[in-house]
Amino acid sequence: MTTAPGSASIAPSPVFGAINQIDAGDLEVGYVDLGPTDGPAVLLLHGWPYDIHSYAEAAPILADAGFRVVIPHLRGHGSTRFRSPETVRNGQPAALAVDVIALLDALEIPTAIVGGFDWGARTADIVAALWPQRTSALVAVSGYLIGSREVNRNPLPPRAELAWWYQFYFATERGRAGYEQYRNDFAKLIWQTASPAWHFDDATFDRSAVSLENPDHVEIVIHNYRWRIGIADGESRFDELEAQLARAPVISVSTITMEGDANGAPHPDAASYRARFAGRYEHRVITGGVGHNLPQEAPQAFAQAVIDVARS
Repeated sequence: MTTAPGSASIAPSPVFGAINQIDAGDLEVGYVDLGPTDGPAVLLLHGWPYDIHSYAEAAPILADAGFRVVIPHLRGHGSTRFRSPETVRNGQPAALAVDVIALLDALEIPTAIVGGFDWGARTADIVAALWPQRTSALVAVSGYLIGSREVNRNPLPPRAELAWWYQFYFATERGRAGYEQYRNDFAKLIWQTASPAWHFDDATFDRSAVSLENPDHVEIVIHNYRWRIGIADGESRFDELEAQLARAPVISVSTITMEGDANGAPHPDAASYRARFAGRYEHRVITGGVGHNLPQEAPQAFAQAVIDVARS
């Protein structure tokens, strides 16, 4: 076992085994690394409130197909830790994308297929948009999720606002305290509402819920949602990146976007983002009651998208 700063020994994953740790930018990143080290690199990014086990079934399929599959815990999750207590616990989107580039640098991976869902899809989109030279292809669940804080200031119709109830909850100190106290109950509720047809068992939930016990988790999550609606500041070092993202940059790399037919989480209609992809492009709808956590609910379909986009 390895040890992250300020933590107890890192328990191995019940699926992946030993968790690797590497210094990368602001973080010591916990990650798994499967498949041949000389295979085409695939970086898979999880969402909130999930963890690396969203790829428990999809990753071995890709490793068996000859890919090197790297799955990091995002900042504030699992065994990933900040290297300095002085670093701002920042959840803004540009910060998470910079984490990805730092990890690729640390692992000496020049380019990778980048894939993800939820926070992971947004981060993958940003990396593909701003660092296309590091992105050989993209698989993005729910498509183009790059946003603008200025746009987010505009009110939505009431039914659409209702779907974002937790964002408004997190805007309050009561919400922060509630998430701190009830984070597992909260996460399970999100899993259930975002994937209403996915009947996961307690063991499946519990192996991911452990990652939410990260000491920075609550602060990162609260900052992420407060930053999005303009009630928390980001860091000035990310201002230029966020300015580029606010202009909704076009993604030029080969892309497959995906959507489950039973996604209960807020997500854009595929037609609304088609013009944001300028390279080879395909959109796939995965049927059969597939919800928000598509890589875990439909691992074969997700893995096949990575394999197919690699050939494009």
